[in-house]
Amino acid sequence: MGQAQENDGSGGGGRRRRGAILIALVALACELAMLRRRGYGFGGNVVVRCRRGHLFTTLWLPAASLKSVKLGWWRLQRCPVGGHISLVSPVPRSELSRSQLRAAARHRDIPIP
Repeated sequence: MGQAQENDGSGGGGRRRRGAILIALVALACELAMLRRRGYGFGGNVVVRCRRGHLFTTLWLPAASLKSVKLGWWRLQRCPVGGHISLVSPVPRSELSRSQLRAAARHRDIPIP
């Protein structure tokens, strides 16, 4: 009888783990869908804009972030242009002029996700 109680207790942990994995997969799928909808592929070097309007290039990988805090579509990270912490979001390259693209290329964030 003691064994049956132990087995009942471990089943809930497995369900919680599966639930957490499912939530993570749904969040990843949503982020990938937004990247694709905005004209990006899987991720990689992406032009982003901080809340002060600075443009820079950063490594943006869905579900991976060591240098920023993910807040849905936005990320809280350091802006290398102004040297401040700000919310940043990807900007489609098609919406930027050539001079803006050059400026973003000149200001690159550290090369880790």
